[in-house]
Amino acid sequence: MSDTAEKPGEATGGRTSVTKRGGGSAGTRGRTTIADGVVEKIAGLAARDVMGVHAMGSGLSRTFGAVRDRVPGGTKSVSRGVKAEVGEVQTALDLEIVVEYGVSIADVARDVRENVVAAVERMTGLEVVEVNIAVSDVKLPDEEDEEPESRLQ
Repeated sequence: MSDTAEKPGEATGGRTSVTKRGGGSAGTRGRTTIADGVVEKIAGLAARDVMGVHAMGSGLSRTFGAVRDRVPGGTKSVSRGVKAEVGEVQTALDLEIVVEYGVSIADVARDVRENVVAAVERMTGLEVVEVNIAVSDVKLPDEEDEEPESRLQ
């Protein structure tokens, strides 16, 4: 050590500097993970809010879902027709929808994408990299819904 070198504590007038532990604010410490099912529910609700969307899912999944919805104690599946792949910072979604007859499918698909992206990004902070939409059916005005009659009284 040379004669001009500072000794510990001399540079700050005899005080030692304090090192903060944990670094950053308390809100940035730790990791948040979001399950695929959470993103699927958010996307399903956002898609159903769009005018022109009659239902979500294929005919078979809607039929099974209708039966499950009518069972006492059963819960309505808001994620029916939605599949999400969730990474650490991004997500991709596949949606299957049924549109009302007479609406522009291109316009409905665009509105669904916009609504889903906005809702998922706002609520989760994840970047939505793609929303793929498959239109599986068109609901005609004179068609009855595919929900079976309930046998429960």
